[in-house]
Amino acid sequence: MSAQKVAGDQRIAVPLAEEIGELWLPPKPTSLWRDAWYRLIRNRLAVAGGGFVVLMVVVAILAEVLMPFAYDRSNLPHANEGPAAPYILGTDFIGRDILSRIIYGARVSLLVGLGAQVIVLLVGIPIGAMAGYYGGKLDLYLMRFVDVMYAFPQLLFVILITTMLGANLFNIFLAIGITGWVGLARQVRAQILSLREREYVKAARVAGASGPYIIARHLIPNTLTVIIVSLTFGIPLAIFTEATLSFLGQGIKPPIPSWGQMVGENQQYIRSYWHMTLFPALALGLTMLSFTFFGDGLRDALDPRMNR
Repeated sequence: MSAQKVAGDQRIAVPLAEEIGELWLPPKPTSLWRDAWYRLIRNRLAVAGGGFVVLMVVVAILAEVLMPFAYDRSNLPHANEGPAAPYILGTDFIGRDILSRIIYGARVSLLVGLGAQVIVLLVGIPIGAMAGYYGGKLDLYLMRFVDVMYAFPQLLFVILITTMLGANLFNIFLAIGITGWVGLARQVRAQILSLREREYVKAARVAGASGPYIIARHLIPNTLTVIIVSLTFGIPLAIFTEATLSFLGQGIKPPIPSWGQMVGENQQYIRSYWHMTLFPALALGLTMLSFTFFGDGLRDALDPRMNR
């Protein structure tokens, strides 16, 4: 009986020990990206901004499908009409549908924003990475070049480039990208300066890895958070720069619509035909605000100091 009792106690004790052990187990490790995602979706403003950005991307991709009329189709008998069917947001001074032009203008703005950031990434990341990793005279020369570029007023430089090359879509995001990489280069350099003395970098050097390999394999992947946040804030800045150029008459040329161009063309009618200026200005403002909210939330989500 005693042997059976002991065996029974052991059978009872084993599950109890397993349950107690599970209670004291450390929490499962989570990745930076998973934690960042959970923090991001808890930020309501960031989610709202990201949702609006996704909506604008969909509108830009499906512009031809969503436009009720062709963006360059004029209808002089219906010129300067206010919001009413079939022109939901009204018409401009030659009878073009404002809603259709705003929808197509979303494509122009997002193309400029994304195209400019591609050039910013291609120029800013290599310069910042080489300056931060190699240091010495290379760092000195590259950073002095960055300081010279930073000293130029960006908008004035963009106007100069577009005047020389011509104001078409490609030249505009080329000009914005050429002048907009400075901030990213500085951020990447600062991040790599803090990473290049880490143990895994020293181990890679001892193993015989070359500098470009260490930069591409170990350092740049660890600067992705800085790059992503900079990209998120750079897109609305490029969109606003293009809108400013179009407002000044140095941007996209008619009949291709741009939000800044629409505001600039119709500003003289703002007292009598308010809808021609208000709706494109709202589209531009909401897009800028959405990118800002999303960028702020993304920056907070990717900040390792936010871990609990």
